[in-house]
Amino acid sequence: MNGLAKICWITAPIYAVLGMIFGVVMAASGDHTLAPAHGHLNLLGWATIALYGTFYTLVPKAAESRVAKLQVLLAELGVLVIVPGIAMAVMGQGEGLAKAGSLLILAGMLLFAVTVMRSVGSGPVRA
Repeated sequence: MNGLAKICWITAPIYAVLGMIFGVVMAASGDHTLAPAHGHLNLLGWATIALYGTFYTLVPKAAESRVAKLQVLLAELGVLVIVPGIAMAVMGQGEGLAKAGSLLILAGMLLFAVTVMRSVGSGPVRA
């Protein structure tokens, strides 16, 4: 398994566990105010990062590019910025961090789209 896939496959389950703990704490307290942050942690941290890991596992050649390395860096950093940023926004403590995280996530996805398009255009993909 290549380095990028490994990073994704290590961090995605960590995000999933944190998201589950977050959900259990909300359920136990009866306070679901931070549900948007919880949801984004699960969707962007667990599901999206796991999908990136799947792609880089199935198409290891794609993981060799600088664009792919930057893509994973932006995606991981985006998760770490957007989740607390959304929590802060919901609690009325400003939206700056959420906005910055959103831009990081978007940039990461755009680079992923470039990586996928380059990989698909370079010949047959074998699993």
